[in-house]
Amino acid sequence: MAEAAAVLPACPGCGTELGASLLTCPACGRLVHGDTLRRLAAEAESATASGDLARARETWREALELLPPSSGQAKAIAEKVVALGERLGTEADTDPARETPAWVKALGPLGLVALLLWKLKFVTVFVLSKAKLLLLGLTKTTTLFTMLLSLGVYWTAWGWRFALGLVLSIYVHEMGHVAALRRYGIKATAPMFIPGLGAVVRLKQHPAGPAEDARVGLAGPIWGLGASLAAGAAFVATANPYWAAIARSGAWLNLFNLLPVWQLDGGRGFNALTRTQRWAVVAACAALWLVTGEGLLVLLGLAGAARAFGPGAERPDQGALAQFVFLLVALSALTLIPVPGLPGR
Repeated sequence: MAEAAAVLPACPGCGTELGASLLTCPACGRLVHGDTLRRLAAEAESATASGDLARARETWREALELLPPSSGQAKAIAEKVVALGERLGTEADTDPARETPAWVKALGPLGLVALLLWKLKFVTVFVLSKAKLLLLGLTKTTTLFTMLLSLGVYWTAWGWRFALGLVLSIYVHEMGHVAALRRYGIKATAPMFIPGLGAVVRLKQHPAGPAEDARVGLAGPIWGLGASLAAGAAFVATANPYWAAIARSGAWLNLFNLLPVWQLDGGRGFNALTRTQRWAVVAACAALWLVTGEGLLVLLGLAGAARAFGPGAERPDQGALAQFVFLLVALSALTLIPVPGLPGR
């Protein structure tokens, strides 16, 4: 018995058959998911009214996926998502629990010392929360299996100690993206390793704007910088050349990811920069190349110059620019770590 043909949905306005991936009717231009969008809008407004801003942002982000990216509605909802994110961040920064307690003011200098000791508890909680996230990523079957596969490939080429350090450095980089995605409430897959090419995290939802996209993109190199710094510290403490090799190679890989091309992290960071800010990054690359002699900075500068001639962001993003330049400086410095057994520059 032949299977029945799938029935395509019809536009409620003009009756035109619609493909499953269409967001608007090609005949009359009506929104395909109009009813769902109205329901999501009502839920988001209700969540906002009740003070559940995280839920409101999540709901508006779901609605954003059902609208054509170039539509006016999509732009308006993206602005709502960004505004809610700013409110969430502002409320966290102005939490009364973070204000200086009265007893600290009363005790004067002794109170400040006690407050610093008290703050150490929050630093510990912060570090442990990041460690918890790193361990959580290893519970994902796809991540663990592809990580072991990459480890085997790199092990064959460079030995198990360097291979393990390299794979862990890449993993920390990818979990930086995951942490930023979780912060913005953007759904994504677990990291998947690709031997010889690194690893990827596939987004199930799109960032609401260039600023979010830049923060998510640059979070990877920021966490990767942390991994390289840890390896560099281990080299200083032990003088083991493997730590130096891991620190330097990790810094180079994260610096490479700052190339402002395609879907690399630097490309996403550049999306939030104006033309003037892009030229500032190019100037930083040139200055750092003169100081360090790192050839990758030349490629970064040339790619940045090519992007600077094109259209930039409408408004400057000082935060994205500061993160980009900071990463260039820090990672370039780490590429200078001497690796025993390797010729110097």
